[in-house]
Amino acid sequence: MSNSTQEPINQPVSEDRHSKNKPDVNEKKLTANPGDRIADVPQSIEEKAQQVAVDSPDITGDHITVPTYFVTEDEDGEKKALHHVKDAEEISDVIRKARVDENGERTWW
Repeated sequence: MSNSTQEPINQPVSEDRHSKNKPDVNEKKLTANPGDRIADVPQSIEEKAQQVAVDSPDITGDHITVPTYFVTEDEDGEKKALHHVKDAEEISDVIRKARVDENGERTWW
C-alpha cells in the first residue's frame, strides 16, 4: 500500500524534526560526547587537567579513562593543555618529538 497520499510517518525522536525552533548546534556546542566540549570560560591548566572525556567500560569490559586535555611540556618547559579532539594533530607532534632515554630523562628530537 502506497503512503504518498497519506500523512507523513513521524517516528519518535528527541525533538520535533519539523519544528522551526530547532536548536542551533553551534550555539549550544553540542557533541556526541559531553567530554569533547570546550568550556566557554577560560580555565587554568590545572582545571583542564582534571576534566575527563571518557570514563566507562569499553567493548572488552576494560574500564577506560581518557582526559579531555593532555598537559604537555615543550623543550622550553612551557606547559600547555591540548584538547584531545581539537588539538589532536599537535598532540601527535609532541609524542613524535618527545623521547625518554634509558635513564628516564626526556630528550627532544
